[in-house]
Amino acid sequence: MKIGSPKEVLDQEYRVGLTPSSAASLVGLGHQVFLETKAGLGSGFSDELYAQAGAKILPNAEAVYREASLIIKVKQPLPIDLKYLQAKHTLFTFLHLAAGGSLAQELCSIGLTAYAYETIEAEDKSLPALLPMSEIAGRMSVQIGAHLLEKAQGGSGILLSGVPGVSKGRIVILGGGVAGSQAARQAIGIGAETVIFEKSAKRLRELDELFGGRASILASNPSSIAHQVERADLVIGAVLIPGKLAPILVSKELIGTMKTGSALIDIAIDQGGCIEGMKTTTHSEPVFADQGILHYGVANMPGAVPRTSTIALNNATLPYITQLASLEGEIFDDFHGGLNISAGQVLHPEVKEALAS
Repeated sequence: MKIGSPKEVLDQEYRVGLTPSSAASLVGLGHQVFLETKAGLGSGFSDELYAQAGAKILPNAEAVYREASLIIKVKQPLPIDLKYLQAKHTLFTFLHLAAGGSLAQELCSIGLTAYAYETIEAEDKSLPALLPMSEIAGRMSVQIGAHLLEKAQGGSGILLSGVPGVSKGRIVILGGGVAGSQAARQAIGIGAETVIFEKSAKRLRELDELFGGRASILASNPSSIAHQVERADLVIGAVLIPGKLAPILVSKELIGTMKTGSALIDIAIDQGGCIEGMKTTTHSEPVFADQGILHYGVANMPGAVPRTSTIALNNATLPYITQLASLEGEIFDDFHGGLNISAGQVLHPEVKEALAS
């Protein structure tokens, strides 16, 4: 099969769909692999490394889309990608169609087949392709929050770890899944007061065992969330319902009760966000202030650490890419829950429901 990976065009997105080692694995199975020139440079992979792996380097994205039938990306296609995508293509990338506005309609009108990393499920209902990016975003959220709280960034001037004789900062984490638990790990590691909210009774007990009393682990309900958020220095939204929009857990009214100079980071922004009024921001302009509170809504947080992110993502996605390539263009029904669009229709049940609401 002919497999292509163009250069990502989202603001400061330095990840790439295929590493040289992934390209070598696919070439070794008899597939042809095409990379846009400098597609991997931001992740530390030169064109020479891809050429040594057996991939062919093409001069621009248009050439990649023209040659390849299976397109491997990282982020959802933007207008510049959409003009090259055709019905012959099978697209495999993060799509986040539930919060994608017109993207689902545009992909349906093209007539291609699209599989999404974020809806692939393992037998235990975990999300193996999303997991490494959730881990990275969760860990990054605390270091980003610590930076935002510096006075020069418009923050309150709080050091989250505190020092002897001075109170620690308070971090409130909404959601105890992969991103939330990784954020908690970092928060506890720097010595901040850490509060985790989780809806699942089973997961509450797992988190209690995992953190052994080093964090306050609370059942998620509006009253408890309000009590903790108004006292927080940093709030991290880490709620995920696969294929669906994230529920709003922090209202604008509640934000108005927070301390001036506090910060909000919404990891769930690519699924619509769980903080009311949060807007999707970019690495170039990551923060906006509203009611004296800093809002951070970058949807591609792991793109800031592309070397780590690209390798981690490929570790998770290569087995699925290999399966798709073996189909030679035939549609893999459901594909572990990853099939989102085919023949002009949205097929994933949760995505379809979210788009209809």
